Amino acid sequence: MVAKERVKTIFGNYLFILPALVMFLTFSVYPFFKVFQLSVFQWDGVMPTMKFVGFSHFKDILFHNPIWWKSVWHGAYITLLALTFQNSLAFVLALLVDRGIKGGKIYRVIFYLPPILSGIVVGLIWNWIYNGDYGLLNYAFKSLGLASIQRAWLAEPKTALTSVAIAHMWQGFGWGFIILLAGLQNIPRELYEAARLDGANKWQVLTRVTVPLMVPVFVLVSILTILGCMQIYALIVATTGGGPGYHTEVPVTRIISSMLGQSQFGYACAMGILFGLILLTASMIQIRISRRIKQE
Repeated sequence: MVAKERVKTIFGNYLFILPALVMFLTFSVYPFFKVFQLSVFQWDGVMPTMKFVGFSHFKDILFHNPIWWKSVWHGAYITLLALTFQNSLAFVLALLVDRGIKGGKIYRVIFYLPPILSGIVVGLIWNWIYNGDYGLLNYAFKSLGLASIQRAWLAEPKTALTSVAIAHMWQGFGWGFIILLAGLQNIPRELYEAARLDGANKWQVLTRVTVPLMVPVFVLVSILTILGCMQIYALIVATTGGGPGYHTEVPVTRIISSMLGQSQFGYACAMGILFGLILLTASMIQIRISRRIKQE
């Protein structure tokens, strides 16, 4: 009797999670394996016939597709700028708000506004700022007597990628700010008081109390930054479309271009798998480094 009741309880519990499990299998697991299947076929996405090509797509991407690797480098460049400048700014601002700067609550709202805007909206805003004819940035340089610096920021190969990276950092630093602020507020205040009683100055408190305790949060923010920057898409579409001449092409735009622009669905799936492996590898390296730092 007890065993029967136990079976009924277990069955009832699984029945409750069945809808979520079905959705997970349908929209996550099945597409995951479908991508692997399509990656070894040549398919235009329309015709019912598919030609098996094995791993030739992967071979071509790895050894004969410089545009793909150029797009990966562009994503890595944006990520590197975000990991250094964006996250550093987010941490400094989080420190100031955590230490009770005047108007801290207002700053929380202001800093959180850019991340909740869509990438298209942010792209339109920065298109206006960067516009070579009537843009706000060129107008500011002209007002300061620096007309020689004026240029079409998104149309020139030398400045387009960095300009997009700045726009992305402006949009993304608010996420890091919120997470870092939450981490700072979880540090017991007693530790700060004990450090001050031991004669530690502000710099020593920061480097020997705050930073070590914030390592897990730094790792989380870094991983989210890497994933977010490498998967940038809407902002690129709204600003440069990958141009000029592939100079702002990133992995996601390359994958979408192969899939929709060139009707190479199998090739695009192979790109997606390689891109996923790149992101997984970067995340694992980040986690391993953080574990070593903790052990030391």
